[in-house]
Amino acid sequence: MKTYMKHPVLALLLALSIVEAQNPIRGFPPEQAAAERELESKARDIPQSERIRTYLERMSAKPHHAGSPGSKAVADYATALMREWGLDAKQETFEALLPYPTARGLEMTSPVYYKAKLQEPAISEDKDSGESGQLPTFNAYSASGDVTAQLVYANYGLPEDYELLKKHGVDVKGKIVITRYGGGWRGIKPKIAQEMGAVGCLIYSDPKEDGYYRGDVYPKGAFRPAQGVQRGSVMDMPVEVGDPLTPGWASEKGAKRISREESKVLMKIPVMPISYGDAEPLLRALNGPVVPEPWRGALPVTYHMGPGPATVHMKTDFDWTNKPLNDVITIIPGSVYKDQWVIYGNHHDAWVNGASDPLSGASSLLETARTLAMLMKQGWKPKRTIVLALWDGEEFGLVGSTEWVEKHQAELDQKAVFYMNSDSNGRGRIGAQGSHGLEQFVAEVLRDLQDPEKGKSLLELTRNRGNKESGFHLGALGAGSDYVAFIDHVGISSLNLGFGGESSGGVYHSIYDTFNWFTTYSDKDLTYGRMLSQVTTTILLRLADAPVLPYQFLDLAKTVKGYVEEIQKDFPNTDVKEINAQLGRVYAAAKMYDEDLAMLVKKAAGASPDKLAKLNQTLYRSERALTLPQGLPGRDWYKHELYAPGLLTGYGAKTLPGVREASEAGKTDEANGQAKMVSKALRNYANQVEEADRLLRSMD
Repeated sequence: MKTYMKHPVLALLLALSIVEAQNPIRGFPPEQAAAERELESKARDIPQSERIRTYLERMSAKPHHAGSPGSKAVADYATALMREWGLDAKQETFEALLPYPTARGLEMTSPVYYKAKLQEPAISEDKDSGESGQLPTFNAYSASGDVTAQLVYANYGLPEDYELLKKHGVDVKGKIVITRYGGGWRGIKPKIAQEMGAVGCLIYSDPKEDGYYRGDVYPKGAFRPAQGVQRGSVMDMPVEVGDPLTPGWASEKGAKRISREESKVLMKIPVMPISYGDAEPLLRALNGPVVPEPWRGALPVTYHMGPGPATVHMKTDFDWTNKPLNDVITIIPGSVYKDQWVIYGNHHDAWVNGASDPLSGASSLLETARTLAMLMKQGWKPKRTIVLALWDGEEFGLVGSTEWVEKHQAELDQKAVFYMNSDSNGRGRIGAQGSHGLEQFVAEVLRDLQDPEKGKSLLELTRNRGNKESGFHLGALGAGSDYVAFIDHVGISSLNLGFGGESSGGVYHSIYDTFNWFTTYSDKDLTYGRMLSQVTTTILLRLADAPVLPYQFLDLAKTVKGYVEEIQKDFPNTDVKEINAQLGRVYAAAKMYDEDLAMLVKKAAGASPDKLAKLNQTLYRSERALTLPQGLPGRDWYKHELYAPGLLTGYGAKTLPGVREASEAGKTDEANGQAKMVSKALRNYANQVEEADRLLRSMD
């Protein structure tokens, strides 16, 4: 030991070799894994919380909603930073339908008169809350409308809520419904309301979920004040995302566009978000049945269903114009496999100042970019190409990322190895959702990183269910952020990451999501912004340089088996025999591949670049095999057979969506037909894994 202490490099190599023996890195032989760990150790020392704080303060200083000069200014700032660090950054511009409000009105005309304020007041303690250029409170892609009708309270506005209204004899046809945020994605609320015959929809933030019931309101505390409003899109995202007028192709200047009437995703009734301050007088004026306890919020009123006697007049109108989107794209060319792309993105547009959503994540991405630039100056070159993206237009409906994917779809289909997404970031444990072929890879990364405050590995802190070896399980991807086009439309293995759970509050999509709020009530010193940068940098380094890409197929087989068992239990008439047969093939092929990789990773790593390129392309294209060209029933833009946002859950994922949703609707024949589609995708997947194993063994 004393000898090694005189030779620190030898001591480090010895320590790394011991770590590698105990904790191997999938896809790297031991001798290369030690060098990889050394590189990662250097990389993790580079990110600085103070730099992330600087980016965050600068980008959140002004409102910067999509299509505005403020959004372009943020894109220009990020582009200039990347170039200053020596990276090749550029902007790709699209033109998409981004309607801004031109008329907003809400008044109760009887039994008493009340005119809603529809405005969030600035707070003197937070200068950014009073910045000029703020978008008013509105729901993007609401219909224009001018309606007067009796009011009905519909709780969260979900199907089961309308069933209960019906049981109490309350009909919403021809009425305006008022629903509270929560329970499901906001876009589902007006979608179901219009299907039920309502002529308008109000969505308010009840203080029980999002206000004084949970804690002191801003600025005294973190929660939403009485006139705080949650903006947000009500595009029907479970059907399609991106520009509503260019479904399936890029919304570039001069592109073909369908009419608004032809779009499948625009609401047909007016929709408006309001504060609990404006909602209280409306709810107080309702009669009808008293609602059950689960429907009751925290306002000082008795919650009634209605209808009436409260009658309200609501008016909405919009400019319905196309506006520019500016995606910032930075490419670090691969030194060996230039045509294999590892992609990481976070959006940069916000509803107003957006310190938490999205700039907490975007600032961390910038520090990851600087870290990679520093490594390159020290002599490192990635073997695969790394693409870093800051997307515009996410808030309207994942528009900037979707248009970029649709523009580059053919190239991405051939070259994209992986897409990693982040969004809002805060204090707490890491949350991870993604393609289940990445589960072991993510577990290994989390195993090798320590929480900055708790003295334990990130993996120890995130153990949940599923994988017996690691105690870690990736969640399924729904539709909450910019990964959707990558996984659901093209079939690119995807991952969504972010820290949270220990900082809460109620400023989401409001003027109060500011630098002051974030640094007072969330990740105060940007400790977890730095941690996110360390995690994403480690992931990029491993995927860029792994001789054999670290996909593991057993986890997917086990996870899908669980999905099938759920369907068998809940819907015994759905025939899943073919799915189980193909899962058996996937399981056998995955087990064989794992065994062969353990024996042959060293020889594979020493194979010719051409052989390795072919093996790795077969590995990363395995996710493509899970997509089918005809897509899902009634929403053919969604191609993935294992994951999709639920038609009536929005952000929440539906697994085996074609089978599950047909089964839930009692359409047994359709469910059985969709089961055949899933089995076909799994057969393609098994073929891909078997081919990967054949290529691996051919290197022996």
